[in-house]
Amino acid sequence: MSGLMIAAPASGSGKTVVTLGLMRALKRRGLQLAPGKAGPDYIDPAFHSAASGETCFNFDPWAMRPEFLLAQAESHGSGRLLLIEAMMGLFDGAADGSGSAGDLAALLGLPVVLVVDCAKTSQSVAALVSGFVSYHADVRVAGVILNRVGSDRHEAMLRTALDAIEVLVLGAIRSDTALALPERHLGLVQAGEHAALESFVAHAADVMERCCDLDRLVALAGSHVFSSGAPVVSSIAPIGQHVAIARDMAFAFSYAHMIEGWRGQGCQVSFFSPLANEAPSADADAVYLPGGYPELHAGTLAHASGFRTGMLSAAQRGALIYGECGGYMVLGDALIDGEGNSHAMLGLLPLVTSYAARKRHLGYRRLTSLQPDLFSQPLTAHEFHYSTVVSEGDADRLFTAEDALGEKLGEVGLRRGNVFGSYMHLVDIAETGA
Repeated sequence: MSGLMIAAPASGSGKTVVTLGLMRALKRRGLQLAPGKAGPDYIDPAFHSAASGETCFNFDPWAMRPEFLLAQAESHGSGRLLLIEAMMGLFDGAADGSGSAGDLAALLGLPVVLVVDCAKTSQSVAALVSGFVSYHADVRVAGVILNRVGSDRHEAMLRTALDAIEVLVLGAIRSDTALALPERHLGLVQAGEHAALESFVAHAADVMERCCDLDRLVALAGSHVFSSGAPVVSSIAPIGQHVAIARDMAFAFSYAHMIEGWRGQGCQVSFFSPLANEAPSADADAVYLPGGYPELHAGTLAHASGFRTGMLSAAQRGALIYGECGGYMVLGDALIDGEGNSHAMLGLLPLVTSYAARKRHLGYRRLTSLQPDLFSQPLTAHEFHYSTVVSEGDADRLFTAEDALGEKLGEVGLRRGNVFGSYMHLVDIAETGA
């Protein structure tokens, strides 16, 4: 297995678009790809899958155990080119300073290609890049791609500066308004909402083929052959033998490593769309409502009678019902949208949430279960939402939580009988002693 990491000095440098273009361009060449995304991102992996035609897995160096990361790299990338897009800046991590994409590159031994936004710099690019090259001895910055270059003269200035510090330039991409993706409050607008996504990716691939040295890039990836010899390591156990999972634009934030891990442990998985008024499979003994954007579809969900009837039936027959973040909001009594309108939700938990009074909640979490029959081990998780809790009624608490710095955050989540959930996106089993 060979591999590369596509990283940048900071968010907004254009690394996602570069990654998408490279994936499609390499796919055109017939390469077998294994796309990956560093960190807890749910949105970029869907773009990676669209560009590569393959399932994208998250590699989270803070929330995933090293042995899990190694085993997943081994299984996902075997016989293919593992191409992982970094998150934020290369050395940006959690609040405790750990868990950066650089840490992941060091663990997996991946060469790094740095995408540098050059729109407002020229010779100073050498000072910036030299800092990244020398900052971490275990991280090898193998080359750079210059992004948002203004002209031939600008490109020549940049290349001359980087030649002086002997840094390989793999390509120079001109500023192009067609290489921009729309965003909303949790990141990019979802891949499934782009009617013209295929043409966008095709254009990005054309640009990469024209502006980047793909042969040298592939050679860099091939120069490192990763083989950990790590055994298969399971993550969080499935919540049932047959788990019905909500999947559509309102419930899109589920991790591939979680679902595939459940399958690997003998769990049957089926999917249904609440927005299409579908009910979970009647023979499922568990239902999972992932996160997503229910706040943008609250009216549709409130009137989805087939979905509501199916969920209430699952609860009555004793199926375990689990909601994360957006799914947790939908399990509650009501959801208040951005305009202040209240929409009746499933009423399976005594919870009212609001997207009208927005406040950002963001960060890694370590969780200790207060319900050991559901979760018997400490867990890692990530929290990212703008909605707030308006009220919580009488129900058992699900977890005690602390942030990446170890600060206690109190009890979070709710459980009522066989229905439970929280704002936390579960990622992995916590390391012993974490």
